[in-house]
Amino acid sequence: MHILNVEFKSRVDDLQSCEMRLKALNPVFIGVDHQVDTYFHVSHGRLKLREGNIEHALIHYDRKDSAGAKSSRVLLYKCQPDPALRQILALHLGVKVVVDKVRRIYFVDNVKFHFDRVEGLGEFLEVEAIDNQGSFSREQLMQQCAYYAGIFDIQPADYIKQSYSDMMLERSSSPDMK
Repeated sequence: MHILNVEFKSRVDDLQSCEMRLKALNPVFIGVDHQVDTYFHVSHGRLKLREGNIEHALIHYDRKDSAGAKSSRVLLYKCQPDPALRQILALHLGVKVVVDKVRRIYFVDNVKFHFDRVEGLGEFLEVEAIDNQGSFSREQLMQQCAYYAGIFDIQPADYIKQSYSDMMLERSSSPDMK
């Protein structure tokens, strides 16, 4: 399944307060997902296997690292949990990094909200405006992200430009972590 996705990630001081702001909009609560994302070495883009109690998928995506809302092209293969898939990918591609997080997931129409606690990194809010049927333009998805950034009072300095995987790699290569 090919998807156009526009998203932003922000570090937040009070994840619970942000979640309460969203609840005022009557979102659909999907649940709490403990996700382990295993990233593999690939020649371009990113490839991760997401293993969770709600979401299970092999995901390839290309996205530039920049602060604020950014678009990416996503190729998603939904799969059933099976440790053999991770083992095969690790054997042939090698594991780049593993990200372990607990994610509270909500939806308002086509916009997905993640309230994340990432092991070793902290708390984050992630908002994804998703088009998986060709119904929205990139600009419309960007407008949706801007609208919700306003709801959460996200300031330019709050945006995170990197993925969790890059942050984990940076943290592990820090002299303080060795």
